[in-house]
Amino acid sequence: MALDDSTRLGGEMPPVFEDLEDEQGWEEPEAYRGCVGRTLFDTKESRDNTVCVILPKRELGNVPSQSLVRIKSLEDGRSYVGVVTAGPFAEPDGIRGDTPLMVTTAARGATFIPNYHGRVEVEILGEENDGHLTPPRWRPRPNSPVFLLKEDEARRILKAEGDIALGRCVGYEMTVSVPSDRKDVFPRHTAVLGTTGSGKSTTIGTLVMQAQKAGMAVVILDVEGEYTAICDPATDPGMLAALRARGLSPEGVANTTLYHLVGRETMNPSHPDRRQFCLSFSNLSPYTVCEIMGLSEPQEMRFFQAYDVLKTLLASLRVFPRGAEDEAAAMEIDEMERGYPGMTLSLLTDVAGAFLAQVSKTPDTFVPYSPLLRENRDALMAAVAAVKADHPSSWRALLSKLWKIHRPRVFDNPAAEPIDYSALTEPGRVSIIDLSDTNSPILNNLVISDILRGILEAQDKAYQEGQRESRAEGSSAAGASPAVLRGAPRSTGRHVTEQSIPPRRTLVIIEEAHEFLSKDRISQMPNVFQQVARIARRGRKRWLGLVFVSQLPQHLPREILGLVNNFILHKITDTGVIDELNRVIAGVDASMWRKLPTLAPGQAVVSFAHMLRPILTAIDPARCRLRMVG
Repeated sequence: MALDDSTRLGGEMPPVFEDLEDEQGWEEPEAYRGCVGRTLFDTKESRDNTVCVILPKRELGNVPSQSLVRIKSLEDGRSYVGVVTAGPFAEPDGIRGDTPLMVTTAARGATFIPNYHGRVEVEILGEENDGHLTPPRWRPRPNSPVFLLKEDEARRILKAEGDIALGRCVGYEMTVSVPSDRKDVFPRHTAVLGTTGSGKSTTIGTLVMQAQKAGMAVVILDVEGEYTAICDPATDPGMLAALRARGLSPEGVANTTLYHLVGRETMNPSHPDRRQFCLSFSNLSPYTVCEIMGLSEPQEMRFFQAYDVLKTLLASLRVFPRGAEDEAAAMEIDEMERGYPGMTLSLLTDVAGAFLAQVSKTPDTFVPYSPLLRENRDALMAAVAAVKADHPSSWRALLSKLWKIHRPRVFDNPAAEPIDYSALTEPGRVSIIDLSDTNSPILNNLVISDILRGILEAQDKAYQEGQRESRAEGSSAAGASPAVLRGAPRSTGRHVTEQSIPPRRTLVIIEEAHEFLSKDRISQMPNVFQQVARIARRGRKRWLGLVFVSQLPQHLPREILGLVNNFILHKITDTGVIDELNRVIAGVDASMWRKLPTLAPGQAVVSFAHMLRPILTAIDPARCRLRMVG
């Protein structure tokens, strides 16, 4: 079966034989029929848990990277499931592809092409036992047939099933989805990381729409105003072309509300449901305020002097407490969690101003800004005079920082109401908090801190009410007949047990998370970090999931990444950042880390805690309009 002379080089090449299956009368054994390849012998380059598989050239296009395969080790009767981690590579039959003869003929422009085959590297995911994968204890024997798994089976094995579709597996005809009804998925918290232009916004747009359709409440803390138009369908020509190629149509996100601070502009003034809001200073922990404002130790000491004097004044003026019930409530206040009732930024600024006037020896010239303390100026100055204070420069610096956040008049402004956090957690509600016009990272961080606290309280309240209702229903059903119980629905999701899904599941997306929680400031902001850590821990039990989005993952503290179990990693080119993430993130194999710097825009390594392994995914194009895109 030698090749025709026209395919040789000057008659110097030895005969090359065609594939065995082309031999007349040769028939493949039954156990090998339908296989795409066979395992090869191990070599000194072989690695644990990895096998080499040889393919006939007709199968080269059918076994791309990330394909899932089943290996039937016929000699010992074992069956394994593996994933293609490298290849397919084309290799000539009988000779090496880099032999001098091959290199020389190619350099001379010869058309000599010998017969060739394919080779892939397969990582063993587990051994099959009674329909389940268990850790492999042996390796497949040489010459074991390898079969390609169908899409449905691959999705089931990888645990890439669910009602939130993220995209398509790269190199494999499979939709990558995650479930919204499993407590070990989104409530385990997620990080979306990648460089500028890598596709993070598209990922968030797709995730928001899918989560809303699944009945989740979504809150986007949008510091750039990028998602303020997601209620509209996509209009960018490039995005429309990508949607057509994917078989999707443009569509706006339903049931959206746009919030912006009172007196601040929004990137989408034409939004059909636009609302302004103010902050309540009494909701904020004084320790959180000190950390976010970046007060020095002397400034912080004077801050709490003013804070304590104001509490005394509020009590004497019968603002709070006003009765026995308020006095009992005052004893329960945890100032590490929230502020003091009746406290406003305007009142606190006046007290600090009175202290500055006192230590500057000009108390007679001071006029309070707030009407309450202006009417009670004598009581204010007497309370300040009773406290030993000094260092005008330190008081002046504190007062300057207080006025910096007071001047925009977003705290306790009568022209707007605080956000109703219970409304943010309504099923199917999408709330965009537009912070693009604050021009102040400090103010943004105060807003984010307050909203996180408010959402946790609302979610906790809804969860407790749901638990009480479940217990009441359980008590009512205790006397029901077996026939009635058999007819009762057990769950709204396929992955959970009876009554385990609460009425409210909430997802909070924190854009530019590195600005809120910076690695450089984490040691100076222990209370802020503890607040986020408390929300993360309690949120896991309350179906409250956090999504941290950052284009500068190197600025995120390791403590925050330690709270995250799910990762969507877009292109990252900094090898130092990749090495750092590799030390923090478990479950992402070496082949995935090698791919990270070369990912195309829109591609991402999707690694959720419940999945069998990370999946390289082409994220679906966003059907809604993203402001940065068009």
